[in-house]
Amino acid sequence: MKKFLYVSFLAWILSTGIQAEEKKPVTEESNSTTLSVKETKEVNVVTRRDIKILEATENIRLLTQQIAKEYLFLFKTPQQALIKNKLNKLLVKLSNDLRVISETTKDKDSKDILEFLAYSKDQISQTLTEKLDNEQAALMLDYSETLLEGADSIAAAHTYDFSKEERMLMRAKQTEYLIERIMKYYMALHVGFDNPTNRDQMTEAIADLKENLEKIDAYVYPEKIALVKDETVKGWSVIENTLAKSKTLFIPKLMLISTAYLEEKIEVIALHHSQNQ
Repeated sequence: MKKFLYVSFLAWILSTGIQAEEKKPVTEESNSTTLSVKETKEVNVVTRRDIKILEATENIRLLTQQIAKEYLFLFKTPQQALIKNKLNKLLVKLSNDLRVISETTKDKDSKDILEFLAYSKDQISQTLTEKLDNEQAALMLDYSETLLEGADSIAAAHTYDFSKEERMLMRAKQTEYLIERIMKYYMALHVGFDNPTNRDQMTEAIADLKENLEKIDAYVYPEKIALVKDETVKGWSVIENTLAKSKTLFIPKLMLISTAYLEEKIEVIALHHSQNQ
């Protein structure tokens, strides 16, 4: 609001200044300048809207993987009440991000996709109230992919040319998502869903994560953030070595703790890029 008032005030000063200076007639050139200013303002509004929507879609991408992962973890833990409580909190976050997009987007296709995503979210809520079994777990995996595809489609409709810092911020956000995706399939492979498709998805996510970390590792950060980056790269190498032994070594609780630690480091890197846009 302050920025808008400042721009309006500046425009008023310029307009009164022009009137005071010989009261020049409106020319084709001055009209072109006026249109250019208006177009710039419109682009700025659209960009702010797109940023808000893209942030929400990135949150949804992350939440889809977290929800499925935590649900699968229910198979392996006696603390089911705690996990269900966490799942309900994740669903609240998902609802909030869906609402942000609904209130922000002007794109008709995005609005249509949102209706389907809201339905999928309701189905997840219903699944949490039903008996835990393989059939419900399979549905949860399907819902997570449905929500993911929808979020990707909405993001595609609101993308624009990112600045250098924005690209790195999105890369960091994507890295968080990939960590959760890897753990989702890590859990799936060990609770009754060991099939070529899930193994391929996990392998692809690992490859994408490594590519992202290479780009992050190559980025020049200030000393404090550089230390966090180094810890992130080293932390992933330990997790990757454990994943390589996943056929014979299944330690879900330890892996979830390790990846949560890694995500905390990534969040620090993401915050750095967010603050430097």
